[in-house]
Amino acid sequence: MLDPASLYSLVGPYAGADAPRLVEPPLVVALSGFVDAGSAVKLAVEQLRSSSTHHVVATFDVDQLHDYRARRPVMTFEGDRWAAYDAPRLQLLRVYDEEGASFLLLTGPEPDVQWERFCAAVWQLADRLGVSTTILLAAAPTAVPHTRPGGVTASASRPELLEGYRTWDVEAQVPGHAAALLHLRGAEEGRDVISVLAHVPHYLAGNDYPDSAAVLLRAVSAATGVDVPVDALLDVAATTRVEVDAQVAQSPEAQAVVRALEEQYDAIGEEGRGTSVAASFLPSADELGAEFERFLAAEEATDPAGGETGGETGGAAGGEEGRSSGEGPQAGEGPPAR
Repeated sequence: MLDPASLYSLVGPYAGADAPRLVEPPLVVALSGFVDAGSAVKLAVEQLRSSSTHHVVATFDVDQLHDYRARRPVMTFEGDRWAAYDAPRLQLLRVYDEEGASFLLLTGPEPDVQWERFCAAVWQLADRLGVSTTILLAAAPTAVPHTRPGGVTASASRPELLEGYRTWDVEAQVPGHAAALLHLRGAEEGRDVISVLAHVPHYLAGNDYPDSAAVLLRAVSAATGVDVPVDALLDVAATTRVEVDAQVAQSPEAQAVVRALEEQYDAIGEEGRGTSVAASFLPSADELGAEFERFLAAEEATDPAGGETGGETGGAAGGEEGRSSGEGPQAGEGPPAR
């Protein structure tokens, strides 16, 4: 394997021998692309960038990792000339709250190639910067209604890290992604790694769903101790719920589906009292597993080159491929997309 260090460059004071000393900073990994139903990870990163003080610690050489033909960056043409190029950026940021507490945030497009070398580079950087715990963010469609609080499930490199989380107790073979490999390799090396998966109502998986982005940021705050503002996301989420409610009200079939999901959710909630807010009131492990497998299969089917699907994520929830498991309502019968 080529030297992983040639994939990244430390920036500014972090590149020198007298680099700022970091005290076991948490590392949050939020890669866009494959497992991001409702664009929850993307929205969470946008919220962090817009509301928190941050600066760049390191940059990755995207030219070595990105398939430009599968995911073509946007260029702007103005009348008689090319005016701008929106180049993909894979960066390691340091994000601060108002009290000065901070965590590291690795964000940008999921690498298309050289996954092993990318993972080695990330863990090399983590060692150089003294990273303690790593938290990986993702979002997938599940059989939950938009009218109830969102939740997460988690997996980790050791059981002690899962206190307060509900786990996904199923065995499944799913298409791989770079963040999952990063988790696996980190666990094999004895690192503390937690993967947090937000639950997006399956009938809204192809639309921006800010509620799940807020859930992810709350999970980040809980795991890192850094105060992450989510008020702006919650305001947008409230507006989204009003819009979806209006569409549901126009369809008796959609009302029946949402009502069935609510009943299922509430019944599970009665059994789950006493667990944390983030872990309570979730579908069964089998339902989560089946829905997640279908989501990943649909992602791979709509994007054979392995690129970012964007709005096409809704294909996982809209047709036969998006059917909910068990006796609950069918995903293809859900409320219309916004």
